[in-house]
Amino acid sequence: MPSMFTLFLLGNIASGKSSAARYLEQRGALRIDLDELAKSLYVPGSPIVDDIAGTFGRDVLDEDGSIRRDELARRAFDCPEHIRKLDNIVHPALLDRLSSLLLPPYCCSVTTPSHELAVVEVSAPQTFTEAFGLADEIMTIAVPRSQRRDRAALRGMTADEFDHRADCQPDDAWLNEVSDVVIDNTGDLEDLHMQLDRWLSSHGLLQGSVDVHG
Repeated sequence: MPSMFTLFLLGNIASGKSSAARYLEQRGALRIDLDELAKSLYVPGSPIVDDIAGTFGRDVLDEDGSIRRDELARRAFDCPEHIRKLDNIVHPALLDRLSSLLLPPYCCSVTTPSHELAVVEVSAPQTFTEAFGLADEIMTIAVPRSQRRDRAALRGMTADEFDHRADCQPDDAWLNEVSDVVIDNTGDLEDLHMQLDRWLSSHGLLQGSVDVHG
């Protein structure tokens, strides 16, 4: 029975994880950004939004009852305990939503999936390991921290801003341990694409997709 191959894509800030995901999407993959998926759950008046406001203060909501994302981020990411509190509120619903996208209902499981490959961008993998069972394979896009700092600077991020974000992320050893494959992205974009093409070919995925190099 045909099934959709699910790849979880990991990588720390300025590693090129999103570039890799967008390339695979161009090749024909279903791309799921967990950050955006989580934001889609922030429906005014929903239990999640009410729990967030009760935990972090009613003033994280605007006058329409929507989450003020910048203010929530400022409060939620100022210490590990607050991050855990936000994760405990959002992750159960996020896992349910992700499962519904990746796993067809039992009654409809004989239908052919619309995509060969689903790519899930996981920006905070250490706090979402309960979802790893949904993945057929886990890939990390790896770049040394010093090079990532330089790349972040080209985007306008200061060294202090980069270090604050990077210090909250998993180290390379942990990412390597949980990954089935590690892509070295110290080269240019063309080299990244070639490595991803080789991975696709080794799995027999998206081989009939349009050539995006031309």
